[in-house]
Amino acid sequence: QVLLVESGGGLVQPGGSLRLSCAASGFTLDYYAIGWFRQAPGKEREGVSCISGSDDSTVQADSVKGRFTISRDTAKNTVYLQMNSLKYEDTGVYYCAVVTEGGLCSPPDAYYWGQGTQVTVAS
Repeated sequence: QVLLVESGGGLVQPGGSLRLSCAASGFTLDYYAIGWFRQAPGKEREGVSCISGSDDSTVQADSVKGRFTISRDTAKNTVYLQMNSLKYEDTGVYYCAVVTEGGLCSPPDAYYWGQGTQVTVAS
């Protein structure tokens, strides 16, 4: 059974950091493109960052460039999202998903979603 489980969310002050984890079971993450997405209250789900399954190249949304970093740990079968310099507008539920290789890192390219983890940026 394919399963993705996100963790690491929480409450953080503006300017703070969090590291989200996306742990996989039932398949090897190393061979797949993986993406992080988020959904703020009242807004559509959006792509945050994706990592290629072929060469580990990454893409990030303009809103998080220079602040968020996606990475993969093959030994732990886990993909991470390191989030630094967090802003109020980063608040939302963060999801990881398997995405189509070579896609646009957008929700229509995603399948096998995790259940999400809440990130709240507040002072």
